[in-house]
Amino acid sequence: MRIGIEAQRIFRKKKHGMDIYALQLLRHLQKEDLDNEYFVFVKKGEDVCLEETENFTIVEVGGLTYADWEQIHLPRAASKYNLDVLHCTSNTAPLFSGIPLVLTLHDIIYLNKSFSGGSLYQRLGHYYRKWIVPIVYKKAKKVLTVSNFEKEAIKNHFGRNRKVSVIYNGVDKKFDIGLDPKFLKKVRKELGLPDHYFFFLGNTAPKKNMKGMLEAYAEYYHNSNNPYSLVIAESSEKEVNEMLDKIGQKEANLPIYLTGYVPHEWLPAVYRLSEAFVYPSLRESFGIPIIEAMACGAPVITSLTSSMPEVGGGAARFVDPTKPEEIAQWMRMITDEDQLRNDMVAAGMIRSTMFTWSRAADQTMEIYHSMLSQSIVLDRPLSALAS
Repeated sequence: MRIGIEAQRIFRKKKHGMDIYALQLLRHLQKEDLDNEYFVFVKKGEDVCLEETENFTIVEVGGLTYADWEQIHLPRAASKYNLDVLHCTSNTAPLFSGIPLVLTLHDIIYLNKSFSGGSLYQRLGHYYRKWIVPIVYKKAKKVLTVSNFEKEAIKNHFGRNRKVSVIYNGVDKKFDIGLDPKFLKKVRKELGLPDHYFFFLGNTAPKKNMKGMLEAYAEYYHNSNNPYSLVIAESSEKEVNEMLDKIGQKEANLPIYLTGYVPHEWLPAVYRLSEAFVYPSLRESFGIPIIEAMACGAPVITSLTSSMPEVGGGAARFVDPTKPEEIAQWMRMITDEDQLRNDMVAAGMIRSTMFTWSRAADQTMEIYHSMLSQSIVLDRPLSALAS
């Protein structure tokens, strides 16, 4: 087969969830599939993180914006390679392309009429997806998503059919508890991490629930004898101060450390050095940081909403993300109870091994081959894990 994969943003320096998904999928397909021919369509960037091999060709495609790259330049480029399949990995796809389409639909939160908020860039992205996704969903021959929760949300919105399959995300092997002490020391120094801290990986997206996290931390801090600090990644001082002002904590002098964007290769150390990873998101289609933190030996406090119980299983502690007092209570318990923390670390490390990019790549290859053969029944999970 001749397989095209859209990976527009994998060469950008600051990668986020869907970029990591595309990159990890490609790296494992490259290792495991030596028979099919792959053509990877990317936008030029600073971080050339994938190299060509005998059956993997990287095609740089120009374009000014995300939209014109996808809607004009990608289909033009893809039409030159006589492809059997075009896999678009980040929710959207070209409206006009004659190539059979596989679409990874990570989530459909932007189709919720009540959704609002975020930065201008985030709002524009949501409006674009809100327009494009219903059209390309109908066009796609196969649709992949990352949890059973999201599969049901997609089917409830678009109607039940057999084109949607669950393939769970994985966790990179570098997210491992056995990290080099010298590396840990370097990252602590470079980022200015305190000796004891809770870690929150958030941004201005409303679903990340920074307000709830800061309210919970303030409650924990004011009601603990020896409170730990809070480290926040991917948020600016201005954003955090504005939120603290909204919740009446700007003058409280809370020990909050801001790292800015953390390079993906440094994240294992930030997880590993933390006392716990706190992830009280309002909604996630999967929540890769949950299993990353577990693999690094960090206890995880996360939400009982959407996909997070499905991913965290019995290894995480689940809270109502709208109740800061619940979050704060678990933060205190992890601080005060060594046995609880040790049990959560052990359970999390076992849980994280259930999610591998190798399995995700194998299941994705099954989907590609099913494009030529309809022998796979796509309304059932592809493995016992995705059940």
